[in-house]
Amino acid sequence: MPSTSVEQTAQVARQTVLIVDDEPTARIALAARLKRMGYRVIEAVDGKSGLDALRRERPDLTILDWMMPEIDGPSFCERVRQDPELLTSQILMMTSHDQPEQIAEGLARGADDFLSKAASKYEITARVQSGIRAATLIRRLEDATGEIRRKQEVLERELQSAARYVESLLPAPGIVLPGVQMVHAYRPSLGLGGDLFNIVSWGDGVLGLYLLDASGHGVSPALRSASLSTFLRRGNLLRHVGSTDPGSILTEANKQFPLTEDGNYFTIIFARLDMRTRTLSYATAGHNGAFLQRASGEFRWMTRPNLPLGFDASTVYVTTDLTIAPGDRLYLLSDGLYEVPDASGELWGQDRLEETIRGFGPRPLTEVVAGSIEEAIRWQGHEQFPDDVALMGVEVTAAVV
Repeated sequence: MPSTSVEQTAQVARQTVLIVDDEPTARIALAARLKRMGYRVIEAVDGKSGLDALRRERPDLTILDWMMPEIDGPSFCERVRQDPELLTSQILMMTSHDQPEQIAEGLARGADDFLSKAASKYEITARVQSGIRAATLIRRLEDATGEIRRKQEVLERELQSAARYVESLLPAPGIVLPGVQMVHAYRPSLGLGGDLFNIVSWGDGVLGLYLLDASGHGVSPALRSASLSTFLRRGNLLRHVGSTDPGSILTEANKQFPLTEDGNYFTIIFARLDMRTRTLSYATAGHNGAFLQRASGEFRWMTRPNLPLGFDASTVYVTTDLTIAPGDRLYLLSDGLYEVPDASGELWGQDRLEETIRGFGPRPLTEVVAGSIEEAIRWQGHEQFPDDVALMGVEVTAAVV
């Protein structure tokens, strides 16, 4: 026998056909023919035992008689299509009903093809081979889908691990300086975000704070954010910048982190809170998400039109100084918080965010931060944000000295 015939016979021998027919003569004759073709054949005498065999053996093809007691062929098909474990099974309906309306009914109720009981051996061979080919393609697709699902599960576990690492970089809420409280909320859009915020302890009543946003979502922005946050550690800033001045820090960061080959960049605000001089100093690079809420209720958005980091290595970022007093609150936030759309596409916006925070009045900072997130969720109508959301609130709770 030629090698190709041997391979074909071996392939057929691994394939199984289930025959479900209550007529012994027809069932046995068809089984004999299929065995001669090289298939493994299973026989069932009625619909109930056929369903049991289908679940147990998972044949490549089921050849099913239309007329059977209790569970007829169309009812058998319906049960198969309603079972998630069986619904992709290939079913060849064997019937003497060859009228168009009857064939249409069988197809509508779940049959894949028809075989007349008066069919020639050539047609039987062709129909069976066609059904087997379809079953093979479906199983290959199921195998590929299963492999994709397994890889996706591995990727999800890795993303969750990376997300836990990114969250481990975030500061612990609480008293960050004598008389200064900090709380925050962080909601990455895809389990792993490009927004990151932290504090830099300069000692002796001075604290650095920053919030950065890497363009894009997912693993790459998160890794780039982690890299920039490493640069913004106290030791690295002293080594590379030699100053606690926010503008100088961003000017150096701009040189260290140019645009990527894909055009990705950072926006950032860096602030320095000096409790000794009652001063809040800040610089921004393309970032508009920061404001100071005075104890009196006055709002000041801390914005300056300038480029994000990396666009122009010659850019010099400028520091702005503000005085602070007990009861003042500083908010650093990502644009993902206020750029959330409702069902019609209208954005929540900075004005509504400001109105929301005003509405909380003097309530505790923890309630304001959590409540602002909840109000954004209410606006968009669901929990999943389209962009990363970060909100850091800092309150001067005692008189400065």
